[in-house]
Amino acid sequence: MKLSVIIVNYNVKYFVEQCLCSVMRATDGLEAEIWVVDNDSSDGSMEYLRPRFPQVHFVESGANIGFAKANNLAIGRSEGEYVLLLNPDTLVGEQTLQACMERMEADPQVGGIGVKMLNPDGSFAYESRRGFPSPLTAFFKICGLCTLFPTSRLFGRYYMRYLDEDEANPVDILSGACMMLRREALNKAGTLDETFFMYGEDIDLSYRVTKAGYTNVYLPAPILHYKGESTKKESYKYVYTFYEAMRIFFKKHFPHSGILLSAMVKGAIGLRASVAYLRRFVGRFARRQPVRFRLLVVGSEICLRDVRHICRQNGLGKAHHYVVANERTATNGHMGLGLALEDFTHVVYDTDFFSYDCILRLMEQSAREGHRLNLGTYSTRSHVLITPEQSFT
Repeated sequence: MKLSVIIVNYNVKYFVEQCLCSVMRATDGLEAEIWVVDNDSSDGSMEYLRPRFPQVHFVESGANIGFAKANNLAIGRSEGEYVLLLNPDTLVGEQTLQACMERMEADPQVGGIGVKMLNPDGSFAYESRRGFPSPLTAFFKICGLCTLFPTSRLFGRYYMRYLDEDEANPVDILSGACMMLRREALNKAGTLDETFFMYGEDIDLSYRVTKAGYTNVYLPAPILHYKGESTKKESYKYVYTFYEAMRIFFKKHFPHSGILLSAMVKGAIGLRASVAYLRRFVGRFARRQPVRFRLLVVGSEICLRDVRHICRQNGLGKAHHYVVANERTATNGHMGLGLALEDFTHVVYDTDFFSYDCILRLMEQSAREGHRLNLGTYSTRSHVLITPEQSFT
């Protein structure tokens, strides 16, 4: 077995379904197995997914045991020479996994590979590659200097934005949202540290892979990550969980770091957590604006008919624009329609008509030209309209 793909699910069955569909295409012709570990979802995930994907290995953990422990359950049972840890809210390009495996085959010193992750609007996700978070680098990130000086090799090392996102480069830290690992390197470095419940385990594992004598590499092979990042990073829970993971990492790998630097990092963590708490407190009294949907839908006539029905059923309004996919749109998609794209909030692609590689290319082009359209998808097989904010049936 060449490749084992591992996905952890917790109450996101429709995203898992879409992710699995993209993985099926990406592994077509490859010797691969797919594992889904369910962390005691309450949305009927297993009943929904099992009959739709009989070729997938499903594991029920019995409780919400966290990302690291759930992945380790499948890692121990999988047989692939390479192991891919993949978030459920991702879309994988058809050529992406093949590109990663080819790089692994070409260089036995490569222990881990990360890919070019796109945000829902097609923009580059900075967490696609990161520098080693030494206490000083982490302090620059936490206190905001990383954001103020993003291309500085000193202050901006956390996200390494001084590197070209379209070039392959050795990097320190890979994202657990899409991390391919050589089994041999994983055996030497050890599996995910279950002390980390969520966040930080990918940093820890990436570091241990390099300590085991291997190199981590970033490849500009695309995936899209629907991660709701803007919402999560405003929440106190996110900030606390993320920086608690950083604290665990420092305690594990830098137990004797300087007292002053340790105090600076802890102070910055407290400040960020306090700001997030205040934002949440103020937000309770602010009138929340409902998410506005104005869709540009490109797909088959059946797709357009179905999406119209879903919009009516869910009260998403009527001011949407529907385009029948043809030879012209197959290449240029929403970018070749001559429409004022700023009038729309989402572009919805028919994933039965368009390849995932094509969709990702078009979204990236759209973002580079300054459009802020978020990606939505629809498949006549699943009958689910998926947007970054919500899924609709």
